[in-house]
Amino acid sequence: MRTFVTTTAFVLVITIIYAAAASRAQTVVVTARDCAAMAQYVPDPSVDYKPGVDVDGKPVVPADLGGGTRVELPKEFQIPITVDLQKRLGVPVDPNQYQTDQFKVGTVTYKDGRAYFNGQPLQDEETARLSELCQKQLRVVR
Repeated sequence: MRTFVTTTAFVLVITIIYAAAASRAQTVVVTARDCAAMAQYVPDPSVDYKPGVDVDGKPVVPADLGGGTRVELPKEFQIPITVDLQKRLGVPVDPNQYQTDQFKVGTVTYKDGRAYFNGQPLQDEETARLSELCQKQLRVVR
């Protein structure tokens, strides 16, 4: 009987200690290396193209022959995802009846630094927020 009480008390103490340890908040440490892997790459301004200047800062004749236009990149763009059903499934299809070469599966959209598939984010909110915080932290460090 004494062994039973001792064993039960021991198991109870271990259970209480384990429960107390598990209930404590866990601290997650994110290193600078982790952040660098998650953050968007932002090149240093010193590497930007400067017309009429070479890599050493000396003046050079521009390579363009005048009349060049600057292209404004879009803030958002979409990439349609398609599949050729005939090739994928190996089914002979009359092309006059069915269009199988551009069957639309979905659309990947890039907007505000994030990618979406058919409107659903390809990155969960926690990871996106952590990536955003890392990006801000890396800007401060530079």
